[in-house]
Amino acid sequence: MAEVLVQFQTVITAPDGRRFVPSACGREDGHVWVGWLEFAPADGGDDALRTGRETVQPNRDHLMYWAQGLTQVFLEGALSRALGGSVRVEREVPVRPRFEGPAPSAIPEPLPAAARLRPRPVLDPFATFVQGRDVLLSELGALDTERLRDIALAYGFAEDGSAEAAGREELVSSIMRGVQRPAAGSELDAR
Repeated sequence: MAEVLVQFQTVITAPDGRRFVPSACGREDGHVWVGWLEFAPADGGDDALRTGRETVQPNRDHLMYWAQGLTQVFLEGALSRALGGSVRVEREVPVRPRFEGPAPSAIPEPLPAAARLRPRPVLDPFATFVQGRDVLLSELGALDTERLRDIALAYGFAEDGSAEAAGREELVSSIMRGVQRPAAGSELDAR
């Protein structure tokens, strides 16, 4: 025997303006349960609609779970199927922007290179050097040029201009020279 599983508290309007209240219905059919949707006229009329089979579930609990999870979009699509056609969607009128670009930025123009904040280096060359010269060389060898540049600049082993133009070998050399200097200080220590 068929039963109403969920009576939805929404009204869906068809393209022709008729309004319907959807219900998820189901019944046992042999060893499975089938589900469909019915659409009753919101004005109480007799012109109800129904979809074909929407789902097959192994038992009533699974069918109820399906029915309770239906969304507004699914219900609208189901009404379209019940009407035997697709719901026509009006294309929106294209809208042009009112401005030709974004508003001016509240962020000031870029700072000079010397005043820019640098990314924090991924490696402390002094702490790594304590583990051995070869360990530091190995760690530096695994880093890309940008990370090497960050280390050289953060620890004062290179100046902005020379670091930007330096290649990997030059950066590794300047870092190695810097950590081996007697009483070498760290710019990060002052932060």
